[in-house]
Amino acid sequence: MSEQNITASAELNATTELSIKDANKVAAGALIGTALEWYDFFLFSAAAALVFNVQYFTSENATAAAMASFATFGVGLAARPIGGLIFGRMGDKIGRRKVLLITIIGIGVVTGLIGLLPTYAAIGFAAPALLVLLRILQGLFVGGEWSGAMTLVVENAPLHLRARYAAIPQIGSPIGTILSSGGFFIMTLVFSQENFNSFGWRIPFLIALPLLVVAVYLRSRLEESPVFRQLEESGEVEKSPIRTTFRDSWKQIIIGMAAALLGVGGFYLVTAFCVWYGVNVLGYDDSLLLLGSMVAAAVEIGALIWGGALGTKYGASKVILWGGVASAIVAVPAFFMFESGNPVLVVIAMTLAVSTLSLPYAASGTVLTGLFPATTRYTGVGMAQNAAGMLSGFIPLLATSFVASAGDHWWPAAAMLVFLSLFTAFAGYVAPRMSVDLPGFKH
Repeated sequence: MSEQNITASAELNATTELSIKDANKVAAGALIGTALEWYDFFLFSAAAALVFNVQYFTSENATAAAMASFATFGVGLAARPIGGLIFGRMGDKIGRRKVLLITIIGIGVVTGLIGLLPTYAAIGFAAPALLVLLRILQGLFVGGEWSGAMTLVVENAPLHLRARYAAIPQIGSPIGTILSSGGFFIMTLVFSQENFNSFGWRIPFLIALPLLVVAVYLRSRLEESPVFRQLEESGEVEKSPIRTTFRDSWKQIIIGMAAALLGVGGFYLVTAFCVWYGVNVLGYDDSLLLLGSMVAAAVEIGALIWGGALGTKYGASKVILWGGVASAIVAVPAFFMFESGNPVLVVIAMTLAVSTLSLPYAASGTVLTGLFPATTRYTGVGMAQNAAGMLSGFIPLLATSFVASAGDHWWPAAAMLVFLSLFTAFAGYVAPRMSVDLPGFKH
C-alpha cells in the first residue's frame, strides 16, 4: 500500500466517528475567525480605493495615485504565499489549532496599527513605506489563516458532508465585506468628506482590536483536528511538508490555484476596482458603491450556502465548473448595467457578478483540501490558495491600467472577468482526477 493510501486510510478512520454537533462547533469557530480576517483585509481594499490614494500617495494624476494605492494592496497579497509556506509548515508539524491562534492575533494587531498610521502630509515618505510594511505583515498572517481554518473545518466534518461545511468559513468573506463596507458607509454618513479623510476612515480599522479579543476567545476553545491527532498517534506527521508538497503535489498546487482564482480575483475586480472606477471615472457617490458592495455581500451569503449544498449533492468540482461558466456568461451584462448610471442597476450589477462567482468560491475549499493528503494538507492548500491570492491582488491594478489604455471604457475589465471565470471552470473539470481518493468523499 502506498504512503498516500495509508494516510487516506488513517484519515478515513479518524473521521468515521465525527458528529454533526462537533462539526457545527468547529465550523462556527472558524467562521468567526475568517469573518475577522476578511473584515481586516477588505478594510484595506476599500481604503485603497477611497482613502489611501489621497492620504498616502500624492500625484496630480488620479489614475497614477490609484495605481500606486492598488499596488500596495497587491503587495500584501504577494506576501501571502510566503505566509502560507511559513504557517502551513507549522500547521502540518505542530497542529492546525495552535497556528490559527497565531495568525488571527497577527491580523488583528496589524489592522489596528494601520488605523493609527500617520499620513503622507504628517511624516512624508515614511507614511507609504510603513503602510507597505504593515500590508506585507498582514499578508503574511492572512497567508496562514484561510488555509488553516479550511483544513480544520473539513477534517472535523464527516466525509460525505465536507462540501457543506467547507462553505461555512467562506461566509466569513461576505460578512467581512458587510462589516468593512458598512463601517466606511456609516463613516461617510456621519462625517463630512473632510473629516472622513482626516480621521473618520481610521475608526473601522481601530474597531478590529476589540473584535480580535472575541475572535481569540472563540478560537482558543476549538479542538485540534482528529485527523492531525491520528497522524501524531501513528507517527506519520510529515517532517518536511514544504519539500514534500513541491515534490509530490506541484500539479495539484497549480490546479488548486486555478480553482480559487475566480472567487478571490473576480471578487476584487467587482469590488475594489469597480469602487474606484465608479467614483473616479463614472462620477458615482462613494456611498452608492459601498451600498452595492454590502448588498452584493449579503446576497453572497445565500449563494455560498447554496454552493455548499450543491457540492454535497453533485460534487464540489462540478460546482466550480458550472459556476465558472455562469460567471463568464453574466460578466458583460453586469458591467453594461454598472456603467448605466442608474443606481438600482449599479447595485444589481455588483450583486449579480458577485453571486455567480461565489458558487465556485463556495466549493473551492472542498476541492483544495481534497487535492492534498492530510500530511501536507495545510501546506498544500496554503500554497494553492495564496498563489491565487497573490495573482488576484494585482487584478485591480491591471484592470485600472487596461481600462485607462482603452480610454476609460469598461470592456477590458469585463474581458478579465470572463477569462478568470473560464480559467477556474477548467480547473473544476480537471480537479477530480488529481485528488486524493477518499471513500465517501464526492469530488
